[in-house]
Amino acid sequence: MKTIPLRELAHSRSGEKGNDSNVSVIAYDPALFPLLCRHVTVSAVRSLYGPITRGSITRYELPAIAALNFVLENVLDGGRSRTLAFEESGKALASLMMTLPITVPDDTPERSATLRAQEAQ
Repeated sequence: MKTIPLRELAHSRSGEKGNDSNVSVIAYDPALFPLLCRHVTVSAVRSLYGPITRGSITRYELPAIAALNFVLENVLDGGRSRTLAFEESGKALASLMMTLPITVPDDTPERSATLRAQEAQ
């Protein structure tokens, strides 16, 4: 087994609405969706975002597009226009999600290795 950052398996988008944010995680390969479901849990997300997660976190599974969507309530310190903590803007939360460490089998393909191999050709 090896531990890799989530960005090797998926990409992410995020946004905000008032004081809440949503962060989606979309697998590069639909075959990786079950792995994402096992590891990218509400508990893991709460631990990753730490003290800014003052409200509830809800996870939605979208298997048809191999994606998860997390709604983080009360996470933006009053909303983008009311906070001085710009890094907590909903748009910035996707970058942090991509750092989540995921333990995978040794033979799990990593996106960066695949891209390096393609560039070498």
